[in-house]
Amino acid sequence: MKGIICEEIEKFALIDMPEPQIVPGEAIVRVRRIGICGTDLHAFKGNQPFFTYPRILGHELAGIIEWIGDNEAGLREGDQVSVIPYMHCGTCIACRRGKTNCCTDMKVLGVHIDGGMREKISVPVTHLIKTEALTLDQTAVLEPLAIGAHAVRRSGLRSGETALVIGGGPIGLGVMAFAKYAGAQVIAMDINEERLAFSRAWANVAHTVNASHDPKEQLAAITGGDFPTVVFDATGNAKSMAASFGLTAHGGTLVYVGLVKADIAFSDPEFHKRELTLMGSRNATREDFDNVLEALRSGEIDVARYITHRSSLESMIGQFESWLKPESKVIKAMVEL
Repeated sequence: MKGIICEEIEKFALIDMPEPQIVPGEAIVRVRRIGICGTDLHAFKGNQPFFTYPRILGHELAGIIEWIGDNEAGLREGDQVSVIPYMHCGTCIACRRGKTNCCTDMKVLGVHIDGGMREKISVPVTHLIKTEALTLDQTAVLEPLAIGAHAVRRSGLRSGETALVIGGGPIGLGVMAFAKYAGAQVIAMDINEERLAFSRAWANVAHTVNASHDPKEQLAAITGGDFPTVVFDATGNAKSMAASFGLTAHGGTLVYVGLVKADIAFSDPEFHKRELTLMGSRNATREDFDNVLEALRSGEIDVARYITHRSSLESMIGQFESWLKPESKVIKAMVEL
């Protein structure tokens, strides 16, 4: 079978790979869609933490089960499925408490172990979700949208609150969508006017703020001086993440959704003055995937406009570097098999 491997920084190769072997408790899935995310882009450029080469990328997956044994989930050959790509140990303190998304021995497909940028992959049955009534495109974006849904659920955001989402990339957009789904008034912030326009059109946010033009003053005007009660930073930018402390309401919550390969410094007096709650949000749980599944089934999330670029497996290598360029205006690129 064919697959793409990232051999080293900035080097992909399309190669023949061995067929996946039948393993008890796992299913063989023919991959039909692979979403490209920031993790893949960072890995290609050598900026992804916890990463080694060579590696088969790809963790936003939609496929069809080709082989499966008897299983309690009731899954069958021919079922369309999404993959939960977070392989947790099941025994550590986080897993025992139901926080499988932050397992102490986490292995994420396409990051710590080989992913799905190939024609077939063997996946534990426990990590498959049947996506009846969804399209393959919708099935593939369950994972990135689940990251946003998890951040919103973790924050405790309530209907009627004001939420600021910093970063108008695909993860930030997912946070916006599910913050609005939770009943919040949502403000989008970015330095790119085109991404802010997309946030208005796609996520239907109430306000947008260009971070290049005194965002604190703009937020004060929008909120009557109160500032947002929940702030999500989905930039993966250390400067933005440090500055976000000063954009959160007194008594509010700041959630780091984006990951940066650096230390973050902040003013402790400002942190204490506001009595802020600072949270990290990592990955997602099955509950978040199920929540996204229901939102997609209800028509609340528009996947068609979220996916902006496409390629085949064979042509992906030639297009990948162009997707890194701001002028390409990529929101979500999708590989079709």
